Amino acid sequence: MSAKNVSTFRKYHRLLGFFLAGVMMIYASSGVLLIFRTTDFLKYEQTTEQQLAPGLSKEQLGKQLRLKNFRVKEESSEFILFEQGRYAKNDGTAIVTAKKYPPAVQKLVDLHKATPNSPLFFMNVFFGLGLLFLAVSSFFMFLRKAPTYKTGLKFALAGFVVAVVMVLTA
Repeated sequence: MSAKNVSTFRKYHRLLGFFLAGVMMIYASSGVLLIFRTTDFLKYEQTTEQQLAPGLSKEQLGKQLRLKNFRVKEESSEFILFEQGRYAKNDGTAIVTAKKYPPAVQKLVDLHKATPNSPLFFMNVFFGLGLLFLAVSSFFMFLRKAPTYKTGLKFALAGFVVAVVMVLTA
């Protein structure tokens, strides 16, 4: 590879690296938050009242409310009591208490859950491709005969193996 090409890779690698450093700080913060998503860390209770059709069965109620881990605790002719609240069969009123993140934190969590229908989709794709470019371009920034290049290859291989082992054993 010529010195001009190495210089070009270094230039784009540096500029993209600085740009993505800011993005990586946000992704890293939200990624750490997601580790605690099964706990109540940073969550608060929010109670809402929903008007549903009266006389729903427990199966219909579960589908209407779309709650994770919906489980009925008790059922009578007048109400259905479930873990997150209660439903009055006679008038269709459901009172649901859910644990939610504050809006700013929820935005960070949503960053990782973007789908093709989300406005964050393109940012996530660009971010992933940018990180891939940084990883690949780093191998073009050193002479292949240099000790730094060979050491870099060993560390890259070690990182790849550790990631594969972690994924397969998780």
